[in-house]
Amino acid sequence: MESFKKYFAEFIGTAVLVTFGCGTAMMLGTSSIGGTGYILTALAFGLAYMGMFYWMGQITGCHLNPAVSIGILVTGEMSAGDFFGYITAQITGAFAGTELLSLIKNLGGYTDKTGDYFANSSASSGTATAFIIELLLTFVFVLVVTGVILRRDYRGAGGIAAGFTLTLVYIFGIAFTNASVNPARSLASALTALIGGNSAPISDVWIFILAPIVGGTIAAGIFRATEKRTIG
Repeated sequence: MESFKKYFAEFIGTAVLVTFGCGTAMMLGTSSIGGTGYILTALAFGLAYMGMFYWMGQITGCHLNPAVSIGILVTGEMSAGDFFGYITAQITGAFAGTELLSLIKNLGGYTDKTGDYFANSSASSGTATAFIIELLLTFVFVLVVTGVILRRDYRGAGGIAAGFTLTLVYIFGIAFTNASVNPARSLASALTALIGGNSAPISDVWIFILAPIVGGTIAAGIFRATEKRTIG
């Protein structure tokens, strides 16, 4: 029962993150001209994560992202069983979020200003640059979040630190790739776009799965190598 509670919380939290983050981008667009949609999208992701952290941080640590879960696994602070449970919950939660957005868009007759549920793309940067950018963004985010999750004395301000770090990486990354940092959210957007007849995002999705995994793994390794005190 305790495991189910954790997985259910990860499902709900990831769905909220994707619905509010991607939904803001879809409604406002992410053009850097004027900057309104661009900045508000970055803030939507960060604030959604921050809010979820203060609800579920003590339940699951608030991962909401396979790259974070991989990082915690690499540190040795997560069991293989929980890891697969978290990943399953995150992927299904992200897909539930994009499908909810699809329902809202179709019922309300709204226009998706991103054209693809804010899916990720290497079109403006190229494959190699997109991979490097995503690795860098995820490295920074997972490094901070790993510290927040595993150091209990950080948890009072942990949601603020993690939420604004996610905002930061989106502010930097949207212009390059639409900022993935999260394989679950990237896969969900690409699949929902594919269901809607847009096959372009699915061709790039491997970048936004693999690069965050590598970035999260490196971040966890560096965290473990530099951690001097006993975690807990």
